[in-house]
Amino acid sequence: MLEMTIHENSCRGCQLCLDVCPTDCFVFDEQTQKARVAVVENCIACLSCAYICPSMAIRHKDYHQVKNFYRNIEFSSRMEKFL
Repeated sequence: MLEMTIHENSCRGCQLCLDVCPTDCFVFDEQTQKARVAVVENCIACLSCAYICPSMAIRHKDYHQVKNFYRNIEFSSRMEKFL
């Protein structure tokens, strides 16, 4: 079964994962000002969130590895300001 976690101390609260996720797995917690996994069952393991996270805070475990089919390169180029 797929597991996805966000390392809370690493998350910057940039919300890039929320913007890039094609299946809306994440929500932004206003109280902590950080992203959190809301619906892991929606995850299609495209790994776009882990790819785009400037803090490398997102981890996936026990997923079926396939060629990444979802990568919005235009969106990803905007993340440069966080590096």
